[in-house]
Amino acid sequence: MKTQQVNMSPLDIVVLLKILSLEQQTWFQKTMEEDLHISQSEISKSLARSKYAGLLDPTGKKVRRMALVEFLQYGISFVFPQRAGAITRGIPTAHSAPPLNKKIKSQEMYVWPSGKGTTKGQSIIPLYPTVPLAAIKDKKLYELLALVDAIRVGRTREKEMAIQELKIKILHGE
Repeated sequence: MKTQQVNMSPLDIVVLLKILSLEQQTWFQKTMEEDLHISQSEISKSLARSKYAGLLDPTGKKVRRMALVEFLQYGISFVFPQRAGAITRGIPTAHSAPPLNKKIKSQEMYVWPSGKGTTKGQSIIPLYPTVPLAAIKDKKLYELLALVDAIRVGRTREKEMAIQELKIKILHGE
């Protein structure tokens, strides 16, 4: 008898954050497919993995907010690590994007490589290739993804600030 290990994917974090960005709205996989530029089958697999991991409730419709915050705080930088790369044009992320860019002033810019971006900075590979397109369409999702990147690539101060912001946005829906 073969058993298969269920492993989280970076896409799963993007899908969970998209659900949160919709706040209490009812969502459908078809709409998520369009918003995230990801196939419906990939979204379905992602939801199944998140449910298995305990990051979604048994119905698969509601994010277990505290579990997600704990995963982001303690696990994301180990499971999906990232280091800044070459200078490129793109869309600001981490401390270079809202909301942290209002609190942290830095000459060091981090960007997701994208032809749609206008900022030059060190490249950060997004959690999923379609993240820059999805972030352009959804300001709340953009902020959540940028905060997650601050945890993935930031120094201690940036990480602490990002965690505090994520706790406010995820646990209190602000």
